[in-house]
Amino acid sequence: MLKNLVEQKGANDLKIGGLVKFTTIDYPEHLAAVIFCQGCPWACRYCYNSHLIPPVIPEKSKIYSWAFIKDFLNKRRTLLDAVVFSGGEPTFQKALLPAILAVKELGFLAALHTSGAYPKQLSRILPFLDWVGLDIKAPFDQYERVTGNKRGGINARKSLEILLKSKVPFECRTTVHGELLQETELLLIAKELSIYGVTHYHLQAAQTDTVLDKTLKPFVWEETAKNRLLTALSPLFSVFSIRGMEWNSVTPRLR
Repeated sequence: MLKNLVEQKGANDLKIGGLVKFTTIDYPEHLAAVIFCQGCPWACRYCYNSHLIPPVIPEKSKIYSWAFIKDFLNKRRTLLDAVVFSGGEPTFQKALLPAILAVKELGFLAALHTSGAYPKQLSRILPFLDWVGLDIKAPFDQYERVTGNKRGGINARKSLEILLKSKVPFECRTTVHGELLQETELLLIAKELSIYGVTHYHLQAAQTDTVLDKTLKPFVWEETAKNRLLTALSPLFSVFSIRGMEWNSVTPRLR
């Protein structure tokens, strides 16, 4: 039945903008490959994969057909545990579900990185996923200034509620740039997530070398800010971490 569904709908329509052949950080405690899906309805100012926003695949990325991916995965069956669908926004594409089913049929775990932009699509594919990383962009009522989308916070909240009702393991994470999110706003996000019942939460640094909004400058946080956040946020979650941050007194600072 699974094979028939894959054959009927096909994963060949999945638009793929990139591939990471091996990673240890994109699916916790698993060795994985990452498929970057083309297309995203949002334009997050700190986006470092801005080439994945348009629905049309750039010419240089057209080598990543599903046939190419399937051949690659067949050769990695004994080396990898999982395949992570990232983006862009993977749920932007209707071909995501057959692609997930095809990956499962090959014997891999299937994971998803998502912003929660499409709650209905997330609900549809969730039964076939083994893990989800949900990006929380800002306090839910402030999404527009980060994403440029008026309904961003509404859809992200719905997606979080869907995840919480499911039995699929997931984590929430927030990408941080000091000009977009201040320390008080990070505390607000964390407290709201904790009240919802989120148990795994992480902060991660914005990568400004390829950022969409070129006016955003590189930033670092003061050591005192790090200590305050660790003290305030760690008790709220079973697992909390700050990933990839540099801490010193160089401006601009998160304060």
